[in-house]
This record gives sequence, C-alpha cells and structure tokens, in this order.
Amino acid sequence: MNEQAPIVFERPVRIRFAQCDPAGIVFFPQYLMLTNALVEDWFTDSLGIDYADMIARRRVGLPIVKLECEFARPSRMGETVSLSLSLTKVGQRSVGIDIVGRGNDGVRFIAQQVLVTTSLDTGESICIPNDIRAALQRAAASSSPNAHEALR
Repeated sequence: MNEQAPIVFERPVRIRFAQCDPAGIVFFPQYLMLTNALVEDWFTDSLGIDYADMIARRRVGLPIVKLECEFARPSRMGETVSLSLSLTKVGQRSVGIDIVGRGNDGVRFIAQQVLVTTSLDTGESICIPNDIRAALQRAAASSSPNAHEALR
C-alpha cells in the first residue's frame, strides 16, 4: 500500500469461533466477510445511506471488482481487531478503498479494493447515484484537507 489515505471509518471487531480454521486462526476468506460488513456499516452508519435499502429496494449493488490483500500475521479467536477504512478514489462508477486490520501487535491484514456501482436488475455497471456520490464527497472532505485529490 502506498501513502495511506486518511481513515474515514473505523470499527473494532471481535474474532469469533466461526471465523477460525481448526488451527484457531482466522481462515483468510473470512477477512473478506469482515471487510464487506465494514463497508455495509460505513454506508449505513457513517455515510447515511441505508445499505440494505440500497440493495433490496433501490437495486444498486456494490461488488468488489478488484482486490489485493496482504496478510501480515494471524488473528485468533477472542481477539479484537480494529478495522479502518480509507477512501482512496471516487470515480464515475467506482470507489477505491483501503481496509487495514490491526491487532494489539500491529497490522494483521491490508485489503485494497475497487467497488463498482451496478444495477442489480441488469448486472451492468452504473454511474454512482447522486446521493451516494454526495455522501462520499462529504466523507472525503471531512477526512482530509486535500480530499479533492481522492475525488478525481
């Protein structure tokens, strides 16, 4: 990950038994479940865009179309990992985010994602709806004095 964008949303997550493999550490695909839950919470709790409504009623999806992950050290059942989300780019149809998971011993994983707004009825990519774009712009502006760079 290059220079870190400012954190726009952060949430602690307790590692559960169901997220672990027989060795007692997080099974790596579970990190994607955790990052998706973080994005849902970010939209609903921070951006003011009800994620469930966006999917179910508005039929706007936000799938990951590009993903890069680094796993630095294991997380174990019972630990709390702090997940932080940074907004790195807002395009016409896509959003770039970085998510970092940190434990008390440092970085556990880093995920760089590109999410694309799609019509769940057609499966095609669509322009980011105006209210969502405005919420993303507010989030970027409140986190960084140079936020306009993330919006190019």
